[in-house]
Formats: sequence, structure tokens, C-alpha cells
Amino acid sequence: MTDAVTAEGRGALQLYDTRAQQLRVFTPLDPGNVTVYVCGPTVQSGPHIGHLRGALAFDILRRWLTQRHGRVTFVRNVTDIDDKVLANATDSEPWWALAYRVEREFAAAYAAIGILPPTYEPRATGSIPQMIALIDQLISAGHAYAAEPGTDAAGDVYFDVRSWTAYGELTRQSIDDMAPAVDADPRGKRDVRDFALWKGAKPDEPADATWDSPWGRGRPGWHIECSAMARRYLGDQFDIHGGGLDLRFPHHENELAQSSAAGDGFARYWMHNGLVTVEGQKMSKSLGNFVLARDVLDEHDPLVVRYALAAAHYRSNLDLSPKSFDEAEAALDRIRTFLERVGRHGDYGWFSYGNETFAAAMDDDLGVPQALAVVHERVREGNTALDAGDTETARALAGEVATLTGILGLNPLDPQWASGSGAEAPALDALLRELIEQRARARADKDWAAADRIRDAIAAAGVSLEDGPDGTHWSIA
Repeated sequence: MTDAVTAEGRGALQLYDTRAQQLRVFTPLDPGNVTVYVCGPTVQSGPHIGHLRGALAFDILRRWLTQRHGRVTFVRNVTDIDDKVLANATDSEPWWALAYRVEREFAAAYAAIGILPPTYEPRATGSIPQMIALIDQLISAGHAYAAEPGTDAAGDVYFDVRSWTAYGELTRQSIDDMAPAVDADPRGKRDVRDFALWKGAKPDEPADATWDSPWGRGRPGWHIECSAMARRYLGDQFDIHGGGLDLRFPHHENELAQSSAAGDGFARYWMHNGLVTVEGQKMSKSLGNFVLARDVLDEHDPLVVRYALAAAHYRSNLDLSPKSFDEAEAALDRIRTFLERVGRHGDYGWFSYGNETFAAAMDDDLGVPQALAVVHERVREGNTALDAGDTETARALAGEVATLTGILGLNPLDPQWASGSGAEAPALDALLRELIEQRARARADKDWAAADRIRDAIAAAGVSLEDGPDGTHWSIA
């Protein structure tokens, strides 16, 4: 852990708490082990760019919390049993096979852009007994009820929203203003807003998608899954619950209600990342602008994708366009070129002094845009120092840039991104070195016209050359 993120006298870390609707000083239950639960994917189909943006927002949160506190227990679940999973299954690919295949697609996309694996990644189907126990507890406390036997809803269990007076506190809504819940047969409900905790087995659903319970065979409702898994892996109270803005209602509202009604302290802070739009429109399959993660990763270097998704504040809606990736690539090239320039003058290592401006930006609700501005300012200062022949200052600044980008998972020279340059990188380097040697020979022969033609051809390809006492070096312009 570097002094850059542990310097004494810093201001407190503040995070925007959705429940309080304001910035709050973050004080963990255990300063030596921050606990975080993030809603992971429902694996009915492959990841889109919005999934990557959400996972990355909490990856950066985790990295900053780790720098500040040293240890973070990070749980991200997989919802592998759900209405949508069953709907997308086929005779040739049962629901469990579909869920596993799609789960691997998510894992590969997350890994591609450098998202750290969670401490625990439980599947919903692995915690069915804990869900049944939680439902039984809610029934005993008078906050849930089973549908009447002999009706079409037999086997269903519902949370009684009117039994919990705080229902709606997360999203500041009154019960009467809420839309009816649509996750089970309304004929079994006391109130149309009551939501399903357990869904009785249906004849048109696979028998292996049901489990025994006190209310008959069936499967869990969506909301109870996260409450049970959070309790199982983090205890009845933990520090932060995260997820996308679209999960606030009904999913997170229902989680909060049922866990609180069961007597759990549950999440002390609620954080939500903004959504992704495409050229000003909400991403939607009906609009034909639904951007799959695999398509983006096929077209762009994974580090460029990470930078483009991280460059906007996590709570803002992010509008993606081709320009977004072009700007990210140019920003990374400036950082990479500076670090490579300095590297030719010796090892700069990791810097060991604080950067209060960077830390203040990150402590202000993860102000990544402001933190990146600090990085690019250091790059400009370092290039100026190099141009002036002050290699000592440049090396110190390069060490700072490497450390700060490393904290964000954006250091372009980190070995994890070596494969990101693609198999074409060595071939490009060989071709450019041959052209550089041809230019050097032309200059040695005083054939200035030929030397200029070679340099112009290289420049036209978007490559810049830097002549120095130790030779000529190329970089992407």
C-alpha cells in the first residue's frame, strides 16, 4: 500500500447513499475488512455493455476501498434460476446449461477489462435452504403468507407489503403510488403490490427447476435470493449494497423490506451506478441499439473499453458513441507514450509520496474524472521535464503516473494488458523499425528527400517518431 492513499490528515471518504439521498462519510463496521454485496447478473443471455459498466463501477470502488482499508470482502451473486432463464431455455439447452454457459460469458467479459474476481460468487441455486429459512422466518413474524391451498396460486408465498410500514423508504415512495407487482399470480395476493418470495411449481416448467419446501415444491422469487445470499456470506449487517440504477425498484426496495422485516440490519450504505445510453438513446433491443459486450470487445482493445467506461462519474448516465472509444484510446496513448519515453532513461519504479489532489477526488464519491485529470496533468508535466532534459523529475512523475493509473486498473504498461495490444503488435514494431532503419540510412547518405518521404509515410499512418541520442523511437500519434 502506497503513501499516496494512506497519508495522514486526509479528508474522509464520502459516498453517495441512495437511501439517504446525500453524500455520507463512509465508516465501515470493521475498518480492517469492508464488506460489499453487489447484485450480479441474471444469466439468461450474454452480457451487454451496461453490465460491464456496472461491474466496473464497483470494481473501482473495491480497489479504492482496498487501498484505504487493506481488505474488502466482495460478494457478487449469480442469479441462475429465474423466470427469464427458464423462458430462454430450449430442448437442446436446458435452463441449467444455459445458465452455466452465460455465466462463463459474463466471467470472460469481466476478466477481459480487468475486473477483479469477487471474494465469493454464489449462485442462487446454491442457497435454497437459506432462502426457505428466511421465508419461514418472515411468515412467523407476520410479514409473509402462503396462498390459499386449492387455488391456482397454491404453493406461492408472498411478502405482505402493508405489514411493513417502512416499505418504500429506499425510493421514497408510498405504497399506494406503486405499480402492482407482476412476479406471480395476483389471484393469490392480499394486495396487488405484494411480491413473491416463493413460487409454487407449475406444470409447464421443468421439474428439475423446483425444490422441496414447507409450501410444496417450487423455486425462490428473485428478491429473496439476494437477501439470503447477502446474509449467508456477509452476516445480517454489512457495509455497502450496490447495483445498477434500474435495480432500485422493485428489486432493492424489496430486498431492504424483507431483510429488515426479518430483523437484519442489512446494508448500511446503498450505491447505484448510472445507466448506459447509445448516442443519446436508452439502450434497447426494440430500438436496435443494444450493444453486446462481445461486439465491443471484438472492435476495441479491452483497456480502451475499460477507460471509456470508467472516464465518466459512476452515478452519471454514460452516453456511448464511437467518439467515446476514440477519446479513450487517445488518452491511453498519451499515458503509454510518456511512460515509454521515461522508461528509455531508466527505471522509475513506484512513487512513494502522496498525491492529495488524486486522493481528494477519489474520496469525493469516487471522482474518477477528476482523478484522471490529475494523471494527465502529471503526464504533461513529465513530458515538459523530458523535453527540458530533466530526466530525474520525469522519472519521479512517471512513477506517480504508473501508481495512480495502477490504482484505477488503467496502467497501460501493466502486464495484464500485454495481450490487449494483439498479435499484430510485434509485426507492426518490426515493420516500423525497418522503415526507421531505411530513413536512418537515407539520412546517412544525405538523401534528405527519401528520408522525408519515409517520415511522411510513417506520419500518415498515425505514427510519430522521436529522434534522441539513443536512437529513434516510434509511438502512436
